Amino acid sequence: MGISQTLSNALSGLTAASRMVEVVASNTANALTEGYARREVSLGAQMVGRQGAGVRVLSVDRIVNETLRSDLRLSDAATQNASLRYDFLSTFEARIGTPEDASSLSSKFAQFEASLVEAGSRPESEARLATVLDSARAVTDHLNALSAHLQDSRMTADRQIAAQVDTLNTALSQVDELNATILAGKAAGHDTNAIKDQRQTLVDQISSIVPIRQATRENDQIALFTTGGAVLLEGNPVEIGFISTGIITPDMTYVGGTLSGLTLNGNAVSIDEDGFLGGGSLGALFTIRDTLAPDQQIQIDALSRDLIERVSDPAIDPTLSGGTAGLFTDDGGPLDPLDETGLAGRIAINPLADPEQGGALSLLRDGLGAASPGPVSNAENLFALASAFTTPSAPSSGNFGSSRHSSAELFASFLSQVTSDRQRSEATQTYAKTRYDTLKEQALADGVDTDHEMQKLLQIEELYSANARVIQTADALIKQLLEI
Repeated sequence: MGISQTLSNALSGLTAASRMVEVVASNTANALTEGYARREVSLGAQMVGRQGAGVRVLSVDRIVNETLRSDLRLSDAATQNASLRYDFLSTFEARIGTPEDASSLSSKFAQFEASLVEAGSRPESEARLATVLDSARAVTDHLNALSAHLQDSRMTADRQIAAQVDTLNTALSQVDELNATILAGKAAGHDTNAIKDQRQTLVDQISSIVPIRQATRENDQIALFTTGGAVLLEGNPVEIGFISTGIITPDMTYVGGTLSGLTLNGNAVSIDEDGFLGGGSLGALFTIRDTLAPDQQIQIDALSRDLIERVSDPAIDPTLSGGTAGLFTDDGGPLDPLDETGLAGRIAINPLADPEQGGALSLLRDGLGAASPGPVSNAENLFALASAFTTPSAPSSGNFGSSRHSSAELFASFLSQVTSDRQRSEATQTYAKTRYDTLKEQALADGVDTDHEMQKLLQIEELYSANARVIQTADALIKQLLEI
């Protein structure tokens, strides 16, 4: 081997060592950078003709466990989905309140029942009649607030759907642009690993909204498909369409055509959880808007209807004629069984018994349809009202089964249903979160280990030093030859 060839080999070693140092520095600097994939330098023999000419850098590779990354993305989507469901149910449960909470719905109803009994013991007391009215209003106000909360939740979900659809369209367009940039960079012989990191971050962002699978194509290109079977990116990105609704009322539904669904390139697609775009945060938002919140609305509407029907019976208040409203009303009027949707938002105290609306407290004692004042000592109507709520009956609507319940039992059954739904949702969320955390730890273990990088740096230093020593030796030999 000649001196020139020796120098060439040593110089190639220095070049390779220098490139390896750059990679170690990049790995160490980006140890905590989200989306960064650890780099490794791949080396190979450099040949000139049939003779070895040192070493050359074949490539700088991103080290990514694609199977683990795919599982992590799907787990992230499931976690986002479960968390949104749980947040909705836990918030709604808190709005209802637990029985031991004095401000809960069941506690307010218990206070109303107690006020009827207390007023019956002293029917002449205006203060006790006022307590009956106030406690009854507390119940209707709570039902009104629950209904308003459900509509707020639906509107919030609708706005978030619109925001996530915009995010999806933007991210898909950016992934497509990065695909083109990587293709051009590879053709020009440039290092495209940093661009691939950016692309991976965007894909991870998409996958939390819609669970996806990534497919590799030629020249480091990727295609994206949802687990539901929709093509999001294959050559060109799809355009996802959605129209947000400003105000949502209880009667508005997707099935009825008053709320928007999704389109892919202008074609309507299913918004069910098992549909093309279900399973992630986007699917959960549609479930909240179109299933979870409307289901709870049905239940509180049924509770409201039960209250109205119990006090509208002439057998309870003989002063009422058939079809007239009792103490509880549908926005001041009688109940229309064909217009129950949203009733919890309309239930109100009968104006006849409310002095603030021109009524008289004495009608609680005498009967809402009384033409003239009765004896102040007559508590028959107050006790009849109290009995109406304690007498078991089968609710006319709602998902409470065919069993007979008192009003208090019906309120308790409602809270029990919500709590059970919340507990199931919490268990699902806990499982999804635990699985995601486990996969995240595994992914981090495949990432940059700074201790390992420092050990590698010491090895590179030795390689650099050895090649430098060869150059020094060759330099000394050349000097000696020139001195001859």
